[in-house]
Amino acid sequence: MRVALISEHADPLAALGTSEAGGQNVHVGALGTALAELGHQVEVFTRRERPDQPAAVRLAPGVDVVHVPAGPAAPVPRDDLLPLMPAFGAWLRDRWTAGPAPDVVHAHFWTSGVAALPVCRRLGLPFVQTFHALGSVKQRHLGPADPSPPGRIAIERKLACGADAVIATCSDEVDELVLAGAGSARIRVVPCGVDLSLFTPDGPAWPRDPGGPHRILCLSRLVERKGIDTVVAAMSVVGGAQLLVAGGPPIGLLAADPDARRLLDRCAAWQVGDRVRLLGRVDRQDVPGLLRSADLLVSVPAYEPFGIVPLEAMACGIPVVASAVGGMLDTVVDGVTGVRVAAGDVDGVGRAIRGLLADPARRRRLGHAAVRAAARYSWQRVAAETAAVYGELHRPAGALAATESGGAG
Repeated sequence: MRVALISEHADPLAALGTSEAGGQNVHVGALGTALAELGHQVEVFTRRERPDQPAAVRLAPGVDVVHVPAGPAAPVPRDDLLPLMPAFGAWLRDRWTAGPAPDVVHAHFWTSGVAALPVCRRLGLPFVQTFHALGSVKQRHLGPADPSPPGRIAIERKLACGADAVIATCSDEVDELVLAGAGSARIRVVPCGVDLSLFTPDGPAWPRDPGGPHRILCLSRLVERKGIDTVVAAMSVVGGAQLLVAGGPPIGLLAADPDARRLLDRCAAWQVGDRVRLLGRVDRQDVPGLLRSADLLVSVPAYEPFGIVPLEAMACGIPVVASAVGGMLDTVVDGVTGVRVAAGDVDGVGRAIRGLLADPARRRRLGHAAVRAAARYSWQRVAAETAAVYGELHRPAGALAATESGGAG
């Protein structure tokens, strides 16, 4: 099949760890690559953010990233993208009208759906929606601090009702989608995946002093909802340990980053600044070694649609302390591959960390089980399940003609 992945703000070629680049960028790039390995032709459509960006870039054999000229050729926060989506959609319409059109269109994030759904309806193309994050969940957790534009929840309901299929990335999302109006018969659960050739328990690890403190790792964007503030606060009751925080801009730019400054202020307030290091952005190829060097990964966001980083840690044999939200309810099995805690529970996070650091045998058991669990989330398996959803919607032209002529029996 010819597959169009619409990812308006999450360019799979973008540097990870900034406030606007994270799990969706990884998901779209890895899914597209794995689909191409199955024999499909994939184009990823994302918004042009620099005047010098080429019109198209080959991401992998069979996968091209197309930069759509919609709005200014400059970064725009995802919550400000809605007014640019009609232009994005018009560009897709003109391109696909001129041909060749894709066999299936898969929108990632709600604003991508805003751009793509009207075009699909006009051209008669099958339309699949993955939200990655739902406005209703975000509003519930962030309340007045939610930066989403007005009308997001209502628009997501229209997309859920209008899609030919909705792919949820975790079981926790299904109930929300049904409430939003997506018929349960059109919902499929296909998780995010992990690169099992890159994230392995064997391989080089970042150096550390054999007699030094335990190493706790947080790896995410530095925005407040990711819960790093909770981990910093918990460090006040976790003795003999160091916290490494990877993510955000390059280390040389951390001093000017508002999220990094917020975290440093919290470190000072909790008097743990001497035991917390902000690493800034870490190149993706270096992430497995960083994970292998840690005793624990802690990921305790207020909400998380899926959570790729905990899965990557599990694939490296590192036990996880995770908040009991979103996809981590599926991937992190409490007491088996890690420990789940309530989001925002500083005391609970502190107890979980202390308990695991005090019991190396338990950490090893959890790590071994984590590797086995992560094996179920290969991108090859995720791509095959996604392609099966596409196949339910795509009917080759020959088969359609035969049906219309009465030749299919």
